[in-house]
Amino acid sequence: MAKIRILPEQLANQIAAGEVVERPASVVKELVENSLDASADRIEVEIEGGGTRLIRIIDNGEGMDEDDVLLSLERHGTSKIQTDKDLNAINTLGFRGEAIPSIGSVSKMTITSRRHDADLGTRAEIQFGKLTRVHEAGCSVGTIFEIKNLFGNTPARKKFLRTMRTELNHIDEVIRNYALANPDVTFSLTVNSKRNLYLDNSLTLQQRLAQLINYTGRFIQVGDDQVRSPERRVYGYLIPPERLHTGPARLRLFVNGRAIKDRMMVHAAAEGLRGFLMKGKNPAGLLHLLLPADEVDVNVHPAKHEVRFRDSRSIHALITETVAKAMLGEQRRLQTAMFGSSRSETTTIPLEREQPAGNPFVPLESEPTQEDLIEKVQASPLSFPTSATSDQPEQQSPAKPEADFFKPTSSGMKPQPDANDFQPAAFEPETSRFSTREPQTEKLPPVPPIPAEPLQEKANTVSFQQTSLLPEQNNGHGLQVIGQFADLYIFCKSSEGLLVIDQHAAHERLIYEELRQQYLSRNTASQNLLFPETIELTLFQSQLVEKHQEELAHMGFSIREFGGNSWIISAVPAITGKVGPADLFIDVLEQFGSESSRRESGDIVDTILATMACKAAVKAGTTLSVEEIDALLMRMARANLFSHCPHGRPVVKQFSPEDLKKWFYRT
Repeated sequence: MAKIRILPEQLANQIAAGEVVERPASVVKELVENSLDASADRIEVEIEGGGTRLIRIIDNGEGMDEDDVLLSLERHGTSKIQTDKDLNAINTLGFRGEAIPSIGSVSKMTITSRRHDADLGTRAEIQFGKLTRVHEAGCSVGTIFEIKNLFGNTPARKKFLRTMRTELNHIDEVIRNYALANPDVTFSLTVNSKRNLYLDNSLTLQQRLAQLINYTGRFIQVGDDQVRSPERRVYGYLIPPERLHTGPARLRLFVNGRAIKDRMMVHAAAEGLRGFLMKGKNPAGLLHLLLPADEVDVNVHPAKHEVRFRDSRSIHALITETVAKAMLGEQRRLQTAMFGSSRSETTTIPLEREQPAGNPFVPLESEPTQEDLIEKVQASPLSFPTSATSDQPEQQSPAKPEADFFKPTSSGMKPQPDANDFQPAAFEPETSRFSTREPQTEKLPPVPPIPAEPLQEKANTVSFQQTSLLPEQNNGHGLQVIGQFADLYIFCKSSEGLLVIDQHAAHERLIYEELRQQYLSRNTASQNLLFPETIELTLFQSQLVEKHQEELAHMGFSIREFGGNSWIISAVPAITGKVGPADLFIDVLEQFGSESSRRESGDIVDTILATMACKAAVKAGTTLSVEEIDALLMRMARANLFSHCPHGRPVVKQFSPEDLKKWFYRT
């Protein structure tokens, strides 16, 4: 006697239901997809008892006649595909014809439907897989599905459901996903006779997203959601990086209108935000990916949560590039809001070369001689204040009402270095390998000199240095500089309100972008050391040097073996300024040798460049003169990327007059 038997149809449907109908939310998903495939522009969902007592889906779609209603109850009955060629280019959400018979096998189901060209509709009743009654019925155009006593004949399945609140949350998530996938469709969700959600089709996609995630801030627009061409493209809205919270990604993904889960797409979005996301934070918002139907396979998961791309590499690159371009546009918007215009679009400034012993912000306009450098250091008012080396005692000034809060900068009282004290060992112009560039054509406007004033006595609290209130039209960046707080934050007045800028983070981003651009162009400016430095490395570090010699050269390092594990550093990246060559080089080697670098070799260069930029940037606790602040702001006004440091920390925070009024209850 044969051991293999054909399963009864009802049992086969129950097995299929185990794959398709995981929980009440699965039923809602399948039936909402059918409504969308039927071109409905209004879908109402009613839930009772967490979905096990009642699920009612009402739509105003095309509807079905009696023949279609009966055929929909047959397993694999579908109007979506006919041949295997159709399976290779699926343009509908549903296509297998398994959902309705599977749901009917584990519930009491009623279908009521009418086409627009019929006077009456059809009503069919199914009791746990058995058709019990079919008759004509008066109803509106469209289809109504009623699912009662879900899993009533499979108590084991019902026992494994979660709490009612959890099941309702899953249903709510389904409605939110398809509401975001179809902004031209009105959705409503009613739970236990109480409307929980209503989204009218008059709302834009951005308004829907803001309402559904309860977000009142600004979004970064990715692509254009108004374009409806069939070409491969990405569009959506992302929450700005500084507004993100630590935790898993809250990025809703859609492929051709289908809500999916895909790690590759999340990773691509994060790559587009590289340099803007802090550690532990992930993208949030939504992204729509539109592709030709034959470039994506949606038939790889029973519940259709996952898809497979024909060319996943190109999809990853498309998403990364589109998100990165959106972030570049966000920089232009921020520049317009901060500085009054998007200056980087109208002004082209060559990459600036840092001067190790002088101002870390002002670019060099020509190759200097050693005598020029000595003369420049002697005469420059732009070098950093070094109160520890000052020979002039602090003088008390007459008491003023603001004496406890303000003190002027000491730029007018800095001791001038003697030529004999100048140490040129860190810079040798005759042998430096600066890249060849066109001379800088635009000269930044001169900064009015600041009269020297005696120092105020320091208050017991953190000091606030008032640098100046400069005319907007003359300082080159359009901001009024109010002062420097805690030797770290620069306060400015703009047309939009009050700006607070982190000087270290701002300078770090500018240096990082210059280093990265030079590295990618294989044209990193190097600074030859007058006295090369010898360092002793471990065997492992020596192996790293040999392995990554090419990358180190592209970064601006020149190092040669001296014997054993001894190496000689003869040149370092010019932009790193006064950072110790040995310390900088050891830090770079540590990055190359870290576990993360071995796992993600593509990210290690950016990490190293960010480390170099961090070490070279002006530090917290450094008092800046007005000229240095202006130079920093002018570079920000012309930079391509400036809003976040390479590690993702925000550079600037803006406070509108309305924000200040709220703080003091003046609204």
